[in-house]
Amino acid sequence: MAEIKIQEKTKIEKFLEMGSGYVSNFSDRTFREFISETADLDIEDSKYHFASNSKANRFRQFMKVEDDYTVGKVLTEVLNYHLEHLKEQKASSWYNFDNDEFELKVSLHKECLKITERLKGNIVNNINAIRPNTDDIDFKKLSESIKDSIEKNLPEIALDRLHTFVMKYIRELCKKHKIDFDQEEALHSIFGKYVKFLISKNNLESEMSQRILKTSISNLDSFNDIRNNKSFAHDNPILNYEESILIFNNISSTIKFIEALENNFGKNHKEHNTDWQDLKF
Repeated sequence: MAEIKIQEKTKIEKFLEMGSGYVSNFSDRTFREFISETADLDIEDSKYHFASNSKANRFRQFMKVEDDYTVGKVLTEVLNYHLEHLKEQKASSWYNFDNDEFELKVSLHKECLKITERLKGNIVNNINAIRPNTDDIDFKKLSESIKDSIEKNLPEIALDRLHTFVMKYIRELCKKHKIDFDQEEALHSIFGKYVKFLISKNNLESEMSQRILKTSISNLDSFNDIRNNKSFAHDNPILNYEESILIFNNISSTIKFIEALENNFGKNHKEHNTDWQDLKF
């Protein structure tokens, strides 16, 4: 079910002129074809039937039952289609379209697109945390390619690149804090050293946070297996969509937390002489 607020729904319906039961200037046939071409879904399906079963009511039901990304994708195309329709109306000599009215429509279109962008980004929480922690241009390209796959709703094809991103991200953190590691060392092992370092610096206020990060060490060990045997890193059958999203959400939330820790590092923790290399898990 797509998460659309009442205020957002009102803006969308106003722009698409759905109050009279229509959606833009679509006929039943063209609306069905448009949705099919955009999302390979049949707007005539019974799951979209609602009340009078008008085009507007079917589209309302569509936005209610489909997931965030699908609704965001289809809405984007329908909104852009209607804007082109309005431009054609304005250009027609027989249609009296006031300039101020048209500009208001254009402004509303932009507001509606912001809603769709939020919806399309909702398959992975904190996806913006997947950004480089150095100025390396290749690292930036890697981050952008991962986000591009998420925007296209294809998390399963980006798992190998996500693993590469996390590896480089953690290595850069270790370099920053002068934590020794070998270039051939596995991701979970390097991350374990980083977690030990955080604990030694009293940078985690709760035992629960420590436990969560320690659990992340074993999660990243499993991520090594995903990368090697369930991603396009090799000639593999790739992991299914749902589990790929689960992995992405887990990784992105961990990276976001680490980023917050790094931004506050040195501000709130107490310095002491504990040798972090000797900490036991």
